[in-house]
Amino acid sequence: MLKLAVIVFIFRSFVFSPFNIPSESMLPRLLIGDYLLASKWSYGYTRYSLPFSMPLIPGRILASTPERGDVAIFKAPPDAANDYIKRIIGLPGDQVQMRGGQLFINGQAIPKRRIADLLLPVTQNMLDAAAISGRGSPCIDMRFEEAGVAGTRFCRYPRYVETLPSGRSYQVLDLIDTPQDDTPVFTVPEGHVFAMGDNRDNSEDSRFPARIGGGIGMVPMENLVGKAQVTMFSTDGSAEWFLPWTWFQATRWDRIGKTF
Repeated sequence: MLKLAVIVFIFRSFVFSPFNIPSESMLPRLLIGDYLLASKWSYGYTRYSLPFSMPLIPGRILASTPERGDVAIFKAPPDAANDYIKRIIGLPGDQVQMRGGQLFINGQAIPKRRIADLLLPVTQNMLDAAAISGRGSPCIDMRFEEAGVAGTRFCRYPRYVETLPSGRSYQVLDLIDTPQDDTPVFTVPEGHVFAMGDNRDNSEDSRFPARIGGGIGMVPMENLVGKAQVTMFSTDGSAEWFLPWTWFQATRWDRIGKTF
């Protein structure tokens, strides 16, 4: 039993570790109820690579700098108590700004192209999230909710593709005009990264000052925990623990195996 515990400790600390998605900040790529595997070696190792952030690793060893566009897991500033997952947008020395909802990196506008709307069926996960937040709709805002056939409900969200200077592309949501659509120029300090959620109007990220339960400011590289690699499981939240046949019905099979 001890050997098994040691093997699990080593595997989760240095090879792969599972993470689950509890929020909508990374829509459309990640849904509430997704479970993913993150590689622990991608950015090097720090105390945050270990369970309970045990202070057994001094500083950052075998360090590697993320690439723009990576989906990374990290301990969120200011207290490094919780795991967050966001997309890496800015690297040390970069200047990052939002103008009218468009991303600029080092003064260069990042191309943003409108594509087909995201049609997201309402799931139990979304209903639960709405109940916790106190909002009146399972969608981010009631204006995005639509009725389907046979009493089904959908959220329709405007969707775009951003393409970084490297050619790397990813999808984002831009729903309404918000204060975070227009920001000052942020200069990323040495040893830090600028991280943003793909759901641009519903993400507490590096556009906001670091505060517990809110924005995260610039993320120290020593807080990086891993790089998202593959979705290993996904559930819509409708399963009942004591009704095993519902486990299969609740599984979103089409999401399993999707890579980043």
